[in-house]
Amino acid sequence: MEHRTLGQTGLQVPVVGMGTWRTFDVQGEKALKNARRVIDNALAADVTFFDSSPMYGAAEYALSHALNRRRDEVRIATKIWSPTRGEALEQVKRALSLFGNCIDLYQIHNLLNWREHLTLLEGLRESGQVNAIGITHYSSSAFREMRQIMQSGRIGAIQIPYNPVERDVEREILPLAAELNIGVVVMRPFAEGILTHHPPAQEALEPLKPFGITTWAQALIKWILSDPRCHVTIPATTQPQRICENATAGNAPWFGPEERELVARLAAG
Repeated sequence: MEHRTLGQTGLQVPVVGMGTWRTFDVQGEKALKNARRVIDNALAADVTFFDSSPMYGAAEYALSHALNRRRDEVRIATKIWSPTRGEALEQVKRALSLFGNCIDLYQIHNLLNWREHLTLLEGLRESGQVNAIGITHYSSSAFREMRQIMQSGRIGAIQIPYNPVERDVEREILPLAAELNIGVVVMRPFAEGILTHHPPAQEALEPLKPFGITTWAQALIKWILSDPRCHVTIPATTQPQRICENATAGNAPWFGPEERELVARLAAG
């Protein structure tokens, strides 16, 4: 799988990572055992970038448990999600204890109390407990504020939604990220499942076969990664076999304008 440098952070990441929202918010021996199988398959497929958050319930713990002693083989991205500094410190303490006392990419989730938390994360970066700092938001209503933070020079990465039916970031966010060499992590590659509920007929994907595409999910992932401003996307799954399928979309050749337009038309129905 291709790896890209996550903008100015300098982190080398595979272009296909894995999110943990909903899918890793699990408890109990059976569910944690399945999480371990998912991670085993992910590492075997060179999926080594994992994104989590305290907002995702038990996901941070489940991810740590599934990794076991393989922390050094992966890049961990997690988040602060708190209205107060005190609660943020508790979240940081817990995350550091779960992931070897260092977070590769620490993000401020949905810009919540970002001014205070950004200062906190800068201190942790100074102490070597954080490698890079980022911000996230899912709504275009926050993009103006996100642009202001990007222009401050204090962050190295953003996490935004991007797929053929959510393209607001194309107007200003992606161009600014490219201009400032800010890393881009893409959430919601399947629009929270909307795009995969009713996939197009298999014959509609025939023109994409020369690009290694055999499934609709692969087409959606490659659509994102064919934009060189996007460094890594983070589909989530509870099915171990899906990991290898997703990872295959992280290899060249990449779509040109015609192929991306085809996928966009299919996504629009």
